Amino acid sequence: MSATPDAPNTQRRFHFISGLPRAGTTLLAAILNQNPRFRAGMTSPLADIMGVVVAEASSKNDFAFDVTDEQRVALLRGLVENFYSVDTRADAVFDMSRLWCSRMGLLNALFPGVKVIACVRQLAWVLDSMERLVLKQPVSVSKVFRYDTNTTVYSRVEALTDPRGMVGFAYQATKEAFYGEHARDHLLLLTYESLVRDPETATRAVYRFLGEPWFEHDFDHIAYSADEFDARVGMPGLHAVRAKVEAVERTPVLPREVFGRFANEAFWADTKNNVNQVTIV
Repeated sequence: MSATPDAPNTQRRFHFISGLPRAGTTLLAAILNQNPRFRAGMTSPLADIMGVVVAEASSKNDFAFDVTDEQRVALLRGLVENFYSVDTRADAVFDMSRLWCSRMGLLNALFPGVKVIACVRQLAWVLDSMERLVLKQPVSVSKVFRYDTNTTVYSRVEALTDPRGMVGFAYQATKEAFYGEHARDHLLLLTYESLVRDPETATRAVYRFLGEPWFEHDFDHIAYSADEFDARVGMPGLHAVRAKVEAVERTPVLPREVFGRFANEAFWADTKNNVNQVTIV
């Protein structure tokens, strides 16, 4: 006879992590996951699944005329709640996807007062970090570049920064969230530089933003791995997290003109741009 499943945690809170790749999203999840009250991990398929449901509940489906907005909200909110219902231990769940910044309105409709943490980093260093991963795998090719073996550092940067590319989409989605109507009080920008240089101060700011009680984290012993996923996309180390949180000085591997092209794309660094008074750490 099977055991009776645990009752759902009706007081559970859902938070969302988004932003740029190679900007500290996995590191943040690894830190938060030390808190036994939290459940955080790498990018989940939830945002993609939700996109399919939204499409099928819209005019794409000939029978969707009979679906009300109230039903859509209930369906999509239930999708999030049920996705995590099999694990009832956590009081707060953090779902991660680069898509969330482009869906601030949807998230606020499902979870009024929603909190989204967007991790950002100087774009030149994001691209440099991606290229560094490529150079570590000279005898294989990555799904990130559609398994194309005929690429150069220049074409790889163009592919990544294309509006539908891995970096380009995330960058534009983050800008949309930053300048959008739901930015005030619902969005926090967490810079990679702050997180690695002073992880406790940065993490405390995250807790304050979320309204969660503080937990004493161990920033010298962070544990996280997603080796199977990274190997599957042909980019080992994509979600690697060092045990100790610290800033590591590096010399860029990108050609000088490529690095310089993206060196001034940190829109969040100019206070004049922060018209919605978004919290930036």
